[in-house]
Amino acid sequence: MSRALPKYNKRRVAIIGGAAAMALSGAVIAGSALAGESSESSASGAARSARTLADPGTITCPDVKSKLPAIPASAQAEVDRNLALLQTQLQEANTRLKNTVGQGGPNFVSNAILGPLKDKRVSTIDRIAVSIGRKGTKPTGLDALAPCTLNAGGVGGGGANAGGGQASASAAPGTAAGRQSGGGAAAGGSTAAGTITCPDVASRLPAVPASAKAEVDRNLALLQTQIQEANTRLKNTVGQGGPNFVNNAILGPLKDKRVSTIDRIAISIGRTSAKPTGLDSLAACTLTK
Repeated sequence: MSRALPKYNKRRVAIIGGAAAMALSGAVIAGSALAGESSESSASGAARSARTLADPGTITCPDVKSKLPAIPASAQAEVDRNLALLQTQLQEANTRLKNTVGQGGPNFVSNAILGPLKDKRVSTIDRIAVSIGRKGTKPTGLDALAPCTLNAGGVGGGGANAGGGQASASAAPGTAAGRQSGGGAAAGGSTAAGTITCPDVASRLPAVPASAKAEVDRNLALLQTQIQEANTRLKNTVGQGGPNFVNNAILGPLKDKRVSTIDRIAISIGRTSAKPTGLDSLAACTLTK
């Protein structure tokens, strides 16, 4: 028995050692398989993400030049300048579309790029119509050419950018956006939306000629309507978008609208009196928490 016991112990040790080796080997194999699966999954996910974000699409706008009537010689330079501006605005919008892929919520492109682009085009097209109307018949219906569309690229019908989120385009005061998003009101879902306030334009106007009074009053009333609409939208979109949502989707478009409206006020006064200058500085509004 004294000689058999060591053999038994050796066999027991060998069996235990073999089992441990098999367990360890299985763990290594399983770990390797899991690691490989994770790596493969990560790689395929990255590939899918790359495909999703690779092509945000392209923004296209209706052609304005082909819809214009005969242009008086005295208005040609101004019309050409504004037609060139329309092209610049479109190029800037497409650049921003590419640079903001994946940002914002589902309406980011509509709110942050297409919306502001439309507002800019309305203002520019209006200046074209006004310049033609000074010496000829002012064209009507051109505002219908202001909205642009996104031709989807990478994903579904809305493109990668539309799928990744949308926010509208021109910059408004960054501090306002910071207060809205920095405190978490918009991004964090707080019900305290705040209030948008804008500089008073009426008090900064010179004497308004009687012939321009009705048009000036109409545009001053429009400025108030624009503020009311912006405040309504501010309340209705609490919690939407990213940290720059309010800046891009509300304050920016509001500024563009005010620039256009204030410009019309200045033009109407300038027809029979000295055209006021510097009123554009009153276009930017702020968010008060």
